[in-house]
Amino acid sequence: MSEDARLVAWVRGRVQGVGFRWFTRARALEIGGLSGFALNVADGRVQVVAEGPRERCEALLDWLRGDDTPGRVEGVTEIWDTPRGGYDGFAIR
Repeated sequence: MSEDARLVAWVRGRVQGVGFRWFTRARALEIGGLSGFALNVADGRVQVVAEGPRERCEALLDWLRGDDTPGRVEGVTEIWDTPRGGYDGFAIR
């Protein structure tokens, strides 16, 4: 059984106004077993919080860093933590 984890990622580049949060939610739902949100940050980044099995969080992180995202990702910074819970599905904020 996989250990649950909390991924907090900040995605920088041209990631606002291109549907990035919507596609991130769609990918999280496609991966399955993840809860959390995607949020535009005032400085132009998108913050992604995902909780669930660590390998599924890693799959979402791989996608965030890949070439299949909308816009242009210049970099992703992530922090791993223990899950806090309290999310109902995966939301766009």
